[in-house]
Amino acid sequence: MINKLAKEVHENAKKKGFYDEKKNIGEMFALIHSEVSEALEADRKGKFAIYGTFRADKQATDASFIQEFNNSVKDTFEDELADIQIRVMDLAAFRGVDLEAHIKAKMRYNSLREHKHGKKY
Repeated sequence: MINKLAKEVHENAKKKGFYDEKKNIGEMFALIHSEVSEALEADRKGKFAIYGTFRADKQATDASFIQEFNNSVKDTFEDELADIQIRVMDLAAFRGVDLEAHIKAKMRYNSLREHKHGKKY
């Protein structure tokens, strides 16, 4: 499922012009970092998504979806976390990384490590 989403993310990025010019991996990592900083700022400002009114389903018209998203989700902590994942998935698909397999392998590896991986924090 993760690889399928990564491919969708990557195809959308290409369709929207983000691959019209040659990609720079350093720039791609900087953009991931910028999303992390935006998530931190949203948390610091207490900006969190308003649940209960927002529906991500396809039943809403595009116009009502955009309005609801802007009112309930845009620039919130959750929105920025999604942006981080989207940028990571785009990079993985761009580089041909089987992200799902690597996440599963890393999760297993981490489950076999010592408490806090032997570190103070």
